[in-house]
Amino acid sequence: MHPHRAESIIKLNDLFEGDLTDDDRLVYVRDVIKGKLLESPVLRTQAANNTREQFANSPDLKTELLNAIMSALEAHTVMSRQALNSELVRTGLREVLLDHVGLYEALRGEG
Repeated sequence: MHPHRAESIIKLNDLFEGDLTDDDRLVYVRDVIKGKLLESPVLRTQAANNTREQFANSPDLKTELLNAIMSALEAHTVMSRQALNSELVRTGLREVLLDHVGLYEALRGEG
């Protein structure tokens, strides 16, 4: 296991409780929340013009983090609801998983 991954898992286990896997926690933070924050032009500008410490203390980072959490919840709720209510969506998801994101190969340890 990559050392940063192990450190991240330890920190995330301290933050999130419940029946969640390490991957649940990592994907949520690394892919979902980080992805939403990367969409912020305000944060991009601040990161480009400030030190890491200045950026970490930015009130905009706190605001944008809250916005990212709310946006992720809304987007995942909408997509999950659509997938639960539509066989067509589930069929499309299955096709994407198999044909475009390598589900089968990953499960076999090939991807």
